[in-house]
Order: sequence, then structure tokens, then C-alpha cells
Amino acid sequence: MAITYKSVGVDIKKIKQSQAAIGKIIQSTHKLQKKAKIAHGFGHYAGIVEIPGGKLLATHTDGVGTKVIISNMMKKYDTIGIDCIAMNVNDIICIGATPISFVDYIAANKNDTTIFKKIVQGLAKGAKKARVAIVGGETAIMPDLFSGKGFSYDLSGMVTGILSKKQLVLGKSIKSGDVIVGMKSTGLHSNGYTLARKALLSKYSIKDKIKGVGVLGNALLFPTEIYVNPVLEILDKCKIHGLAHITGGSFTKLLRLKKIGFNLDSLPTPPPLMQLIEDQGIKQNEMYKTFNMGIGFCIIAPKSEVLQIKSICKKYKIKSQEIGKIIKKTGVFVNSKKIA
Repeated sequence: MAITYKSVGVDIKKIKQSQAAIGKIIQSTHKLQKKAKIAHGFGHYAGIVEIPGGKLLATHTDGVGTKVIISNMMKKYDTIGIDCIAMNVNDIICIGATPISFVDYIAANKNDTTIFKKIVQGLAKGAKKARVAIVGGETAIMPDLFSGKGFSYDLSGMVTGILSKKQLVLGKSIKSGDVIVGMKSTGLHSNGYTLARKALLSKYSIKDKIKGVGVLGNALLFPTEIYVNPVLEILDKCKIHGLAHITGGSFTKLLRLKKIGFNLDSLPTPPPLMQLIEDQGIKQNEMYKTFNMGIGFCIIAPKSEVLQIKSICKKYKIKSQEIGKIIKKTGVFVNSKKIA
């Protein structure tokens, strides 16, 4: 029997149903604040409010998921904070916002100053790359909430961004014929780890050295790429119709921009780590709905903008390539097969 995200306890379809139910509840709060007008609420990469002076304030929150389990298994905590910053700032730039401030939340079963310092060192490193200030946070010690005798924790954060109405990118301008440029990922980033652990750790040890992959634990812990600087420059210099951070749900995320066709017919060969996961009995269709498959960020723009987009990516030492185009037929298609 093939392993799926659903079979290991993560049912994306039911999660989306829960999110829709939550969205209806939170919409009832949107008119409570008279000094700020909701410009865009639940359902995109960030919530947006219009504040006095006509500026837009964007907020987003995210965590690093069960990647913290790998961090604990490897007893390595100095890079997981980079992931936390990345998961937040990479999302908020998708609406055209510049990240300006960040707060973190660390929940743990016990106080360990040495580990906390390492986690925060990673947060600071990621913040410096994203050029976002960490202005506060919370550390909660909750021994009854976490199982196990060793150190257990969870890590999340929230980012605030700012933009003008002219800078707002929600995907409404996406049209047939636009090109999709993919920016290379640095690994699994921070999504799909429940499925990855189930597939890999039933056969391999976290310390195993695998050809093409290296030490498995190190490959699984490699930090999420931060795309802030190249994307903000691309937004400043190019005409952009849509932006997508490829995270939970992988390329199905594209449909949150616009209900149109995303034809991904020129994706790169999947990285060795993802090929290794697929080799453990996961169907290709499931792989492209769960993992980034080597592409961590998508930029949708007219064909005339592609050369400059790729030039800016090269400037920041991030590989990029055309991975597909926009078509009229609704859905997400990978190598002619519909995945969403």
C-alpha cells in the first residue's frame, strides 16, 4: 500500500475544511476596529488592514512543524530559527509587503538556557538575512503538554509587513500566457515532515550517510531559503502578476492566487532527498502535492519580464528557471497530470 500524507495523519482536504470553518468565524471580528479597515482577510498569504495615512499593514503567523522532531533527534538547534523566520517572511512577501518586525513563540517542556540561546541565534541569523527586526517574543514552559524525558519544544512566530495599495499583489492580474518562474529550494524547507519521517525513518537511521544525500539528519535539517531580498527587488523592477511560497500543499498553493490553470511542464529533476522519499513507496502525484520538489518560490509574470527576474535571482545567488505557464483550463497540472 502506497504511503500518503493522509495515511500518516495529515488530511489536507479536511484541514482545508477546518480552515474554511475557522475563516467564517474570524470574519465576524473584521468590523470591530474602527481605526483600521480590513483590506484583505482570511485565505491568502497574509491578512491586510488599512491604517491611518493610507498605508497597508500585513500580518502573518507560521511555525516550523515537525521539523523540530528532527532537530531534537540530531540535538541541533542553531538553524531551526532560520526556518521560523523564513516560513513567515517568505509568505508575507507574496502579497508585496516588506517585512518590518517579527515576534517569536517558543514552547518547551523545560527550561534549557543553552538550547534556547541556540534557537534564538538561528532566529537572529534568519532575521538579518531577511532584514527584519525581532521586537519581542514569548517563552512558555509547559511540562504537562510535551511527552518524553528529554527536551521537547515547538517554535512559531509572527511577522508584520508594510506596503502601499500600489504594491499590493494578490494574483488578480494573472492571465493566460503568463510565465511561471521557479526559484530553487534548499531542501524540504519546513513542510511535509510527518510524511518524510514515516517514509525514511522506517528504513534509515537519522545518522545514516546516503549517496547523493549525505547524512540524512543534516539533509532534513538544512534551513529553508529566505527569498525576501530578491523578491522585493523583483517587485520593484518588474511587472509581477502573482507570487507563491511553495509550502504546505506544495504546488496546490498556486490556486489560492487565482482559479486559473497552472501548467508546470518544465520542473527541474527532483533533488536526491525527494527522490529518496519517493523511492519508499510514495506516488509521484502525492509528492507534488506535499513537497516543494526543488522549487521553493514561484513568480508569475508576463514573458517580457522573465530575463530580468532571472538576472535578479542570479545576483542573489539563487538559481531560477521557467517551470511553466498559465493556461485557461483551471487547475494545477504537473507534466500534463492534474494534481489539484
